[in-house]
Amino acid sequence: MGSKVHVHMQVSDLTKSREFYERFFGGAPVKMKPGYVKFLPDWASVNLGLSQGRAGGEGTVDHMGIQVDAPETVMVQLQRVKAAGVAVREEMGVNCCHANQDKFWVQDPDGVEWEVYHLNYDLEDEGGLSQPFEGLQLAKGSACCTS
Repeated sequence: MGSKVHVHMQVSDLTKSREFYERFFGGAPVKMKPGYVKFLPDWASVNLGLSQGRAGGEGTVDHMGIQVDAPETVMVQLQRVKAAGVAVREEMGVNCCHANQDKFWVQDPDGVEWEVYHLNYDLEDEGGLSQPFEGLQLAKGSACCTS
């Protein structure tokens, strides 16, 4: 699969946004859950997640990320970033965006959060759906990819 840039957006109308991106990307989403849609278009190196917007955040980018091809790549990049003196927040084996992931987060000087992550496996059963980070607050108050 290779690396893909990940963008997660909060939208005011998930149905209208899904329909737009289906036309724009030329295909259906690869994942649809209540309040969440994910696209991985064949022709673009992007992983686009859409969530039904939260108060005051509709139409905004929630966070950016880089999806990598292996958990080892997450660890290599984590060590490199730490060695460069960048503050990181590690989250290994977390359930987020309806999947289990190994990841770390950094924040740019303007508060934009970036994640570097590997998708370990999808969570298909409703009992295993994403739970907000317990006791962890992201820069803009978002909780993972849930609405």
